[in-house]
Amino acid sequence: MPNDYLPWIIVGIVVLALAVALVLGMRTAARSTTALRRRRGRGRPNRDQFRSRQRNSTLKRAAVVINPTKFADLPMIRERITSTSHACGWGDPLFYETTVADPGTGQAEEAVAEGASVVCSLGGDGTVRAVACALIGTETPLGILPAGTGNLLARNLDLPVDALDDAVRVALTGRNRRIDVGELVIGAMDAHGQPVDGGRLDTQQFLVMAGMGLDARIMGDTNEALKQRVGWPAYLLSGFKHLVSPEFRTQVRLDSEPEFKRRARAVVIGNCGRLLGGLVLMPDAKVDDERLDVVIASPRGFVGWAPVIARVLTRQRKGHSTLDHKVCREIRVRVDHPLPVQVDGDVVGEATEINASVRPAALTVRVPIA
Repeated sequence: MPNDYLPWIIVGIVVLALAVALVLGMRTAARSTTALRRRRGRGRPNRDQFRSRQRNSTLKRAAVVINPTKFADLPMIRERITSTSHACGWGDPLFYETTVADPGTGQAEEAVAEGASVVCSLGGDGTVRAVACALIGTETPLGILPAGTGNLLARNLDLPVDALDDAVRVALTGRNRRIDVGELVIGAMDAHGQPVDGGRLDTQQFLVMAGMGLDARIMGDTNEALKQRVGWPAYLLSGFKHLVSPEFRTQVRLDSEPEFKRRARAVVIGNCGRLLGGLVLMPDAKVDDERLDVVIASPRGFVGWAPVIARVLTRQRKGHSTLDHKVCREIRVRVDHPLPVQVDGDVVGEATEINASVRPAALTVRVPIA
């Protein structure tokens, strides 16, 4: 009888051995798979990081070129902009900081190269101009986040000037508007656009106003510390000191019209006309009218400024004989001695001649949806 059961006993032992081997093999394979997963998982970002990268790879991103001198708590400003960007359905912004050597143009060019959907300037009018210079002639829009004293372009475009979150939302979700750009060539040049007598030409773009004489002196002499403490009224103090600045002789040619002469204290060339404090120097000027507005001021003494001030306060285009208002596409101004020249509030040097022209619809800017 035992011999009758022997084959079955052998079969049972074999089956049991195979079962044990199978279980052990499955456990070994599981350990190997787990170890392989662990090895592959080393150095990987966590899930949140992966989701953040996935989100930013599919969402639009804004670039923000910041003037760091305007802020005491820059990390907080970055957090606010990032939070508002996420709330608008955008990815993490790209941040760049201006330097003394490069006030924003190089940073904006880098942002365009990295694929930013909109490039924002966060600073004053000088930062706006520097960033805009990199975007002129491109399809990349400029978003303006005002943080300066004047914020003149933002005011002329009816953008938020005292609410950063609102300005970010406009930059990300507003509509595109094409505006003109003024181009100023500083230095004397001949009919072929070449420097005269071995001189040097300096080409600058402006979005608001450029000029020579009184306005440049005011900008150059405004105390920076006072401007940071009290804001735009600091310009009033500087302006009061220069109300009786010396006159100069000037020769002006508009487009192809004959040249005319004036004695003046200031020549201001505007792409738009609104000033600080709600004042309007050029009531008819618009950022997209394909022309430049020119004001030649020649008041004499304190009394002579009365009609000029009255004209600005009442926003009248026609004024006193000491205030000429012209419209053109090109202008050449020659003066009898070197005078300071300002471009969007920055004094860029001295010259005896400037030539300005308009570049129609050269820049795209984000503005509120009407």
